[in-house]
Amino acid sequence: MTDASEDASDIEKLYEFGERLNEAKDKSQNVKDYEGIIAATRGSVKAKQLAAQLIPRFFKFFPNLSSQAVYAHIDLCEDQELGVRVQAIRGLPLFCKDTPEYVSKIVDILAQLLTAEENVERDAVHKALMSLLRQDVKASLTALFIKHIQSVDETDENLREKVLSFIRDKVFPLKAELLKPQEEMERHITDLIKKSLHDVTGAEFKMFMDFLKSLSIFGEKAPPERIQELIEIIEGQADLDAQFNVSDGDHIDRLLSCLYMALPFFMRGASNSKFMNYVNKHIIPVFEKLPEERKLELLKNLAESSPYTSPQDSRQILPSVVQLLKKYMPWRKTGEETNFTYVECLLYTFHHLAHKAPNATNSLCGYKIVTGQPSDRLGEDFSEQYKDFTERLSNIEELSRATMKKLTQGMAEHNKAMAAAKSDEAKDKIKTQKQNATTGLRTCNNILAMTQLHSKSPLFIGDRRVNLSWKEPVKPSLPSTATASGAKRTTSAANGSGNTVSKRARGGGSSGAHNQLVNRALEGLSYGGRSGGGQRGRGRGWGGRGRGRGYR
Repeated sequence: MTDASEDASDIEKLYEFGERLNEAKDKSQNVKDYEGIIAATRGSVKAKQLAAQLIPRFFKFFPNLSSQAVYAHIDLCEDQELGVRVQAIRGLPLFCKDTPEYVSKIVDILAQLLTAEENVERDAVHKALMSLLRQDVKASLTALFIKHIQSVDETDENLREKVLSFIRDKVFPLKAELLKPQEEMERHITDLIKKSLHDVTGAEFKMFMDFLKSLSIFGEKAPPERIQELIEIIEGQADLDAQFNVSDGDHIDRLLSCLYMALPFFMRGASNSKFMNYVNKHIIPVFEKLPEERKLELLKNLAESSPYTSPQDSRQILPSVVQLLKKYMPWRKTGEETNFTYVECLLYTFHHLAHKAPNATNSLCGYKIVTGQPSDRLGEDFSEQYKDFTERLSNIEELSRATMKKLTQGMAEHNKAMAAAKSDEAKDKIKTQKQNATTGLRTCNNILAMTQLHSKSPLFIGDRRVNLSWKEPVKPSLPSTATASGAKRTTSAANGSGNTVSKRARGGGSSGAHNQLVNRALEGLSYGGRSGGGQRGRGRGWGGRGRGRGYR
């Protein structure tokens, strides 16, 4: 009974303090009343809840008690009672209503409360933070980034993830509403993000890059220097100034993922020079030492980047590409499996680089392309190089046609199996096999479209007439791909049907061996996209943060 009466007395006193402060013309004179409100934070649950409302309401009138008031209120945010905590959290933004200099401090406090386990409490934190972001977006964002994202060593990992999640889920979707004035605030958040990238996971980096490219300052009308700025951010994350160590899986993952992320910006006119030269100097020489799945990723990235390579860089990179192409395009049948996707990637890269620097192929492949420059080297004899290269082309053409015949026959078998399949599991398996075969046919068709290089002065493909097999098919499909290549080949030859295939494809005893070759060679090819099948795909998250802690 005594406790209840004391509680009621405390509440009554609080109401009196509040009423006197409300009525006072010069509230700063009522120091004792405000001190009484602060003292109530050590009282009963109801007293604490009422104090949580009154402390921020009269805060601005008592600058000499500001620290005392804030710390008392923070204690309420950590109270054992959920109701007290929620009331105190809701009151935090009110500290800044008339004293905006407190925004950064209150944002910092609220950010630390994002780890709250109760939904109602966490929801109160989110609403309080959004209130402050709307009041002063620049100070609020700065506090969130500097205190909890950029200060890696001082930030609890769980807290950092909560802050990042809040920014991703609550702030980024409302960028049009929050980032005003638009250009100034977009530039400000860009600078904050750039300073936060020294220690991020792959998923975090992708999140930031997706957000940056959604900003109007990097939009469709952005000048070239803005797009180059994004490329430089990606280049920095890829560690292109670091010495490459082939045993550093983290760096390989980061490099390949960043190169893939940079592709849309190459398309928009940004330079790929730094990436291409790094790959040429550091990666291609140790290509065979790369993990198998990374080899395919690298070659796909190289192929997709090649159309945007400058003539000067093309001339520098071509020798390495030709050397690698010869390795995977043997000049005679060796009995070893042929990786058709590797050949497709390398032929595509070769065409686009050679299109930019055609006479560089004179010494590499024995061609006689005349540009009138000393680099034509027309007085030198490169006939052996020509013979070697064209024999390799003929061999890969024969292998491709034979493989296409096998795949086409397999498609008919898949159709029969699909009709007979009973379970969904069986149907899904057959469907995957058909998709794999379709991708394989596209790969071999592309190879045939790109091996028309037997002339002494061939025309190199420098446009998009060849659609890479892992990309979405374009329409019209296979026939136009073959004819558009500028090749003197009939449609039937290009798609693997007709007399050419029946003459080339070997029967008899080699059939079983060739079936095995087809299956194994197309094993990694058939997933098509960047993240399908059994391979690790793009956007997969680069492990723990830190240069030495795994990037995937």
